[in-house]
Amino acid sequence: MTYQLPLDLSLHTSNPSKISASVIWLHGLGADGYDFEPIVQRLLENPAFNHVRFILPHAPDMAVTRNNGYIMPAWYDIYGNIPIVQEDETGIKVSERYINSLINNEISRGINAERILLAGFSQGGAIALHTALRYPQRLAGVLALSTYVPLHSSLSKEAHAANMNTPIFMAHGTFDDIIPLSMAEKSRNLLQSCQYSVSWHQYNMAHSLCEQEIIDIESFLTQVLS
Repeated sequence: MTYQLPLDLSLHTSNPSKISASVIWLHGLGADGYDFEPIVQRLLENPAFNHVRFILPHAPDMAVTRNNGYIMPAWYDIYGNIPIVQEDETGIKVSERYINSLINNEISRGINAERILLAGFSQGGAIALHTALRYPQRLAGVLALSTYVPLHSSLSKEAHAANMNTPIFMAHGTFDDIIPLSMAEKSRNLLQSCQYSVSWHQYNMAHSLCEQEIIDIESFLTQVLS
C-alpha cells in the first residue's frame, strides 16, 4: 500500500519543541488530507492550540466495490449498501496499522501518547474509532464525525484496556443519507454498553459539518488537550 506523506500543520513548524500535543485527523471516502485543512487552519487561529500539531494523512487509492470498482482514496473497501452485511476486515486492519505508525511517529517526535488524539470524518472516523480503542497506550481522545464503529463483533475481544476511559466525541447529522443516524446511534449504544465515555452531539445537517459542530469540536479539543 502506497501512502503520500501527510500534511503537517502547526504554528511552530520551525520550532517543534513548542509542540506538546498532536491530532491525527482522517478524511472520508474519496477525499484527501487537504479536505479538513481549512478547519484546522481555523482552529490554529485559536491561541489554545498554539502547542498542537495537526497531522492530516491521505488514504491510498483503491478500487471501491460499492462505487462500481472506481479507484479513489479509501481507508478500506465498501461492499454494499446500508445496512452493512459484509465488511473489509483486512482493509480496516491495514489502515489501523498505518495510523498506529503515525501515532508512533508522533511519540518518537517527543509527544506522549496521552497527548495524541485521533479524529476522523465518515470512513476516516470509523478508522479513528477502530484504531484508538485497540491502541495499547492511553490516548487523549477520539473525535468521531458522521461515522460508526466498524467490526462490532470484534470490539469486545480486541479492545485494549488502556483506552477504556478515553473521551469520545461523536457527532452526527439528523439528515445524513450516507451513514444514517440510526447506524451511528447503534454504534454509540455499543460503546456505551461497553462503558466507554461518549459525548453525543446531533445536528440538523446532512453528511457534512456545520458551524455549531465546529464550535463544539473546538471546545472538546480545548478540554482534552489543554
